Amino acid sequence: MLDHVTIGITDIERSKAFYDQALQPLGIARLYAEGERFAGYGIRPKAFFWIGLREPTQTGAHIAFAASDRATVQRFYDEAIAAGGKDNGPPGLRPHYHANYYGAFVLDPDGHNIEAVCHLPQD
Repeated sequence: MLDHVTIGITDIERSKAFYDQALQPLGIARLYAEGERFAGYGIRPKAFFWIGLREPTQTGAHIAFAASDRATVQRFYDEAIAAGGKDNGPPGLRPHYHANYYGAFVLDPDGHNIEAVCHLPQD
């Protein structure tokens, strides 16, 4: 099951203006912003569609898969690295997202940012 998706963009203000307007009829609104680089859209309280500035050499793709617990996030990371993935953020809390955001990030062979995330507190 997917948790959220991020797409790369080149102009944050232009893209926010577009998505603010284009997604409004669908009941989807801008809920979050991370500085001048990212904006998250969704239906309160969950942002599930993100836009973010990307360097031209990055693919811009970011796919996050929901994990049932933190141990599963660790297993995802270990297996992905063993399969040839590259570390893009080891398993751990990301409290700047929210207090229980526990995720791990790996770049796949094509450079796509693949994440496993658990939103639940530690058992």
